[in-house]
Amino acid sequence: MTSQCYIHEVAAICALGQDLQSINDQLFSVQTSPLVVTDSYSPGRALPLGVVERIPEQADTRNNALLLSAAVKLIPAVDALKAQYGAHRIGVVLGSSTSGIAEGEAAIASLVQTGSFPPAYHYTQQEIAAPSEFLARTLGAAGPAWTISTACTSGAKALASGARLLALDVCDAVIVGGADSLCHLTVEGFLSLAAVSDQLCNPFSQNRRGINIGEGAAVMILTKTPSQIRLVGIGETSDAHHISAPEPEGRGAEAAMRAALAMAALEPEAVGYINLHGTATEQNDRMESLAVGRVFGPQVACGSTKGLTGHTLGAAGALEAVFCLLALKRADGTLPRQLWDGVNDPELAPLENLGAPKVNQPLRYAMSNSFAFGGNNISLILELCDGQPSR
Repeated sequence: MTSQCYIHEVAAICALGQDLQSINDQLFSVQTSPLVVTDSYSPGRALPLGVVERIPEQADTRNNALLLSAAVKLIPAVDALKAQYGAHRIGVVLGSSTSGIAEGEAAIASLVQTGSFPPAYHYTQQEIAAPSEFLARTLGAAGPAWTISTACTSGAKALASGARLLALDVCDAVIVGGADSLCHLTVEGFLSLAAVSDQLCNPFSQNRRGINIGEGAAVMILTKTPSQIRLVGIGETSDAHHISAPEPEGRGAEAAMRAALAMAALEPEAVGYINLHGTATEQNDRMESLAVGRVFGPQVACGSTKGLTGHTLGAAGALEAVFCLLALKRADGTLPRQLWDGVNDPELAPLENLGAPKVNQPLRYAMSNSFAFGGNNISLILELCDGQPSR
């Protein structure tokens, strides 16, 4: 059964740009990574990070400011939807792994140094529900609102949850996406796992050394009203292999991709591009190459955009779905850039069109992969369609 879930009014902010247009301008042509080297979140150890240097909007947390900076672009469309359906029929589902943790870190430091919390701090800022509650309140959406926190799959799972709210007729429109901001907890936490590289990340290279962390936000509106882009396939699995390491053979990842294809009623060769999870860690890239190779074979065009944004964690699945959407809208077949040294790892399953600059014809279907701690996996398939209801 195919999905009647269409994407409208997309907005994003990340290290690549302050808005969708600037991101689109850079995504397909950038030659050097916009990541900056800083020890701001890891004192004494300078790391490349996907920092958003200037956040246009202000809010009670950096996470909510990132979210608001993207979401303000949606306000006219949301207002029109409220007038059409009523605010109670508009839902909000977001992914995040940090919420307001950065403000909590600063508050604890103030408490230690001065004996009191900063006047603007409140513990609710760091509750995981805070981003969705903030956005629902800001946009006046009165339907269901919740935040998903499943690490690196959170943003993609928000899209899946929004699609289910539409299918169940709980909502007529759902604002979905993800937001995560840099903080000491995530950067130093990944350092403790020995998963972070001191150099720019190098996905699928023989010389890869680990991830770079980033921040950003991406939001969009889902409805049943036909548009140019449809969320046609969703595949979710949980293999529960290990608390942080992926299942070595990629069996859960493979099952997620096959489930997305089955929902979309597609053969693998229909997918023209895969935005890989591609974290540049030893284990992720190995298992993902195996899984992609078994499902699609070595010829599929694919790549990782983590070198352009850093790994934005809870926002990554939504942000990279936006990258797929932008690729689908290009008439020339140009694909998002993968920045790496081009040195293939002979121990990985071969992906012969990894980092290909373009395909021979415009895309119709693109897949976005997100894999997370605990063996949590999701694959999304987006379709470029004619805006007519599918049969």
